[in-house]
Amino acid sequence: MVDRQVVMVIAFKGFRDEELFDTQKELENACVKTVVASTQLGNATGVLGGIAEATRVIGQIKVDEFDGIVFVGGGGAGIYFNDYKAQELAREFNAKGKVVGAICIAPSILANAGMLKGKKATAFPSEEGNLRENGAVWTGQDVTVDGKIVTANGPKTAKEFGRKIAEYIG
Repeated sequence: MVDRQVVMVIAFKGFRDEELFDTQKELENACVKTVVASTQLGNATGVLGGIAEATRVIGQIKVDEFDGIVFVGGGGAGIYFNDYKAQELAREFNAKGKVVGAICIAPSILANAGMLKGKKATAFPSEEGNLRENGAVWTGQDVTVDGKIVTANGPKTAKEFGRKIAEYIG
């Protein structure tokens, strides 16, 4: 079996702990390796105090090394809403037929990248307006899959989100 690997993009400060750790655990249970990336290397801090080691800087992510990318939510994820590199990575993963996941407020990264036009998606309720304005078909579901784009609405859905991503990675 070929090693499957996903890069998980988090805010260096203020990522949502469950959305990283629960999703990561489900992926690893499905034999999908995870790599954590952020705006800088080192120990990133979650809103609940969890620590995650970012071993990649977002600008150093090479799409061909991974089977998918996951944007983790939490208040800090807003730094990626208009981040050119984050949007470009999302579009590149999508263009190469790889899984693109986003949870909580992070689906706005995909919406702002123009990736959700005509696509079914969900997110934390605060992002519904932005997703709709950017052409998404809002579902309001816990987890929504459209093609290889997987979106989820928040911490309570992180385990299901992780399982769906693993399923679509194959």
